[in-house]
Amino acid sequence: MKVVLTGAAGFIGSNLARQWVVEHPEDTVTVFDLLTYAGRRESLRELEALPNFRFVRGDVAERGDLDPVVADADLVVHLAAESHNDRAIADPRPFVRTNIVGTATLLESCRRHDVPRAHFVSTDEVFGSLELDDPRRFDESSPYRPRGPYSASKAAADHLVRAWQTTYGLPLTLSNCSNNFGPYQFPEKLIPLAITNLIRGRKVPLYGDGRYVRDWIDVGDHCRALELVARKGRPGVTYLISAETEVANLELVHRLLAIFGSGPDMIEHVADRPGHDRRYALDPRRLREEFGWAPAHTFDQALSETVRWYRAHPEWWEPLLPHVVGGAAR
Repeated sequence: MKVVLTGAAGFIGSNLARQWVVEHPEDTVTVFDLLTYAGRRESLRELEALPNFRFVRGDVAERGDLDPVVADADLVVHLAAESHNDRAIADPRPFVRTNIVGTATLLESCRRHDVPRAHFVSTDEVFGSLELDDPRRFDESSPYRPRGPYSASKAAADHLVRAWQTTYGLPLTLSNCSNNFGPYQFPEKLIPLAITNLIRGRKVPLYGDGRYVRDWIDVGDHCRALELVARKGRPGVTYLISAETEVANLELVHRLLAIFGSGPDMIEHVADRPGHDRRYALDPRRLREEFGWAPAHTFDQALSETVRWYRAHPEWWEPLLPHVVGGAAR
């Protein structure tokens, strides 16, 4: 099978590419990526010499770049996205171009070339915010209530996917996932920012009161769910991916401090960002029931493994530090 992964020089995509290439040597995997600040060829270095891997540099919003790659694909998994809230607040235009125009361009390319299957990767942020004392979790029927430029751009992209599936009958699936963490994550997101700061003996910046709750999942567990849905998901169906692990940002930072043997004096509370969602939580029942999927890692286990990876790979993240934008929480 010929598989195309867009945006797979980034965090989630590079983890998915490594998993797919190694575990499915019978498949040919093409990574299509523009290599913006968060897309790094170095994240794919161990795959470069493998016969079933190739890299193509291109812009997902440009038909001329995309069409030659999609033309003979058996499966496309669309991960290319701008995703950092602080950057979206500072300048939303790249988010509109990549997340909305890029998705529309890919949908049309899939339609022109009759791609047999395509899967689109989205976020829990499209559903908006839950209150801390709300017992509910978002499910596939929850209304979309995006509250920031990033989540609005992803919500728009999701609507396009459903519209193209309904109008043109394209064999499309969609997934919304909770907060990922693990190796190769750009160090401006909360967990790698905290880890790389603590490695260097610096304080961890934390937005507001730190009582913002996120639903965390190890990136490897997300990638295994993604592969299942991309290969076997029912066309026209949305799947929510979550390890059902809700942790407040303040508690998360305290757990990291414990791993490093540091105290609360290493936390620096900073001014909150505009429109900061209080809580996200997803219900992955459909995913569990259809595929028997379950996360393979506990939160604390995955967190410790992530710390070990960043400690062992300063050559990967140190060159990125001058490009980090914003504060602590997604």
